[in-house]
Amino acid sequence: MAIALIFMLGIGNFALHKAVMESGHPLLGQIPWFANNRGRRIAFGLEFAVLLAAMLLAANGWPAIGWGYLMYTGLNAMSGWLILSGKV
Repeated sequence: MAIALIFMLGIGNFALHKAVMESGHPLLGQIPWFANNRGRRIAFGLEFAVLLAAMLLAANGWPAIGWGYLMYTGLNAMSGWLILSGKV
């Protein structure tokens, strides 16, 4: 159950990450390694690594990692909303 929850949250994280990357927000231009496609691929790779680690931990007897990944997703959602809504 925890693996399925983490996977669904991961889909949301990737969608939000892509929306923020494509938003053209000036904040992204202030981070030098986000300015090119290579940096964006690295960022998506790190997002995937976090998802993979959470799923592997949940599969190997750490079901409570789902709560941690839920908090991570909540923080991503709040920061994404702030960036996409123009409040930052």
